[in-house]
Amino acid sequence: MRNTYRPKCFLETLIYFIIIPTISPQDWLRQGSAKVLLDVRSPGEFAHGHWPGARNLPLFSNEERAEVGTLYKQTSPDAAFLRGLEFVGQKMRWYVEEARRLAPEGKVVLHCWRGGQRSQSMAWLLAKALPEVTVIEGGYKALRHAGRALIAGLSRPLWILGGPTGAGKTKVLYALREQGATVIDLEEMAHHKGSSFGALGEAPQPTVEQFENDIFAAFAGLENSDEPIWLENESRSIGRVYLPNELWELMTHAALVQLAIPQDWRIENLVTDYASYPVEELIDAFNRIGKRLGGQHVKAATEAVQAGDFATAAAIALRYYDKAYQGSLEKNGQQPLFSLTPTDNNPNHQATQLLNAQRNWSRNKSET
Repeated sequence: MRNTYRPKCFLETLIYFIIIPTISPQDWLRQGSAKVLLDVRSPGEFAHGHWPGARNLPLFSNEERAEVGTLYKQTSPDAAFLRGLEFVGQKMRWYVEEARRLAPEGKVVLHCWRGGQRSQSMAWLLAKALPEVTVIEGGYKALRHAGRALIAGLSRPLWILGGPTGAGKTKVLYALREQGATVIDLEEMAHHKGSSFGALGEAPQPTVEQFENDIFAAFAGLENSDEPIWLENESRSIGRVYLPNELWELMTHAALVQLAIPQDWRIENLVTDYASYPVEELIDAFNRIGKRLGGQHVKAATEAVQAGDFATAAAIALRYYDKAYQGSLEKNGQQPLFSLTPTDNNPNHQATQLLNAQRNWSRNKSET
């Protein structure tokens, strides 16, 4: 590790005389660390998007950051620096006590937006109070860039689990995970199941930036292996968040396996998953796809929901979603590698069949 920071003026030289070890974002992603990751950006920046597992130790409040930034642009860097010292000087004890609370063992890695003055300032202080302090080179911006590069250069194969609405793909993914497969659940991270009904029962969605960070961290946490990574076939958007371009590109060219599920099983799955939600929320979801489903069908679905006939409502929803799913495959140029017809509607059995089919296909390909 090396220190790459260079003071810009005499005042900074007085503060940054301690050499702080640094770590590259690539090494952080590859190695992980037992150290606590401290994000010293403002609470507003942290809330908009942060690295999963990071703790916020803000050098400036939202208001302080705005004032310092204005001085930097409109007056001078030195004026901004001096004003920043005024803010920081009042809170130096709090920084140390809060860092000790967040990292009882005293081992921390810091970052700000670009690995500049904020992280270096905090590192200088904490290095006097904690046994191990390291700064990530390039900060949060470099971490996100490294996450994108990691996915773009992924060597492990992706296998995409596809199938029409109601096929129970998410439950099969969970069963795959239980049987030892590597699974990344994008809908779990998005807090959305990917349809007009997808927000029912879910927590509020993260920001797009946070969603991307969660994905980057999930891939960074995987071990090196030749075994495939399983994901559910998704649209580019999941609710109001979007897949990173690098991942979307890989997914549209990855091996796609189609679950061929009879419609009565699909309706059964949808009733099991959605019938317990409030009637008003189900009707609102039908109204959101009203233009594409058609007023007559929306009316029929609404009446079915109000009557407690959820199977009929589910069958009406499939009129739209089946066309939409086939259209998305054609639009994205995705051709299923093969289709799997399960022997029953049991996700555990389906996962076993999938793994056997995938291994047989991979074995046959390696022999040819």
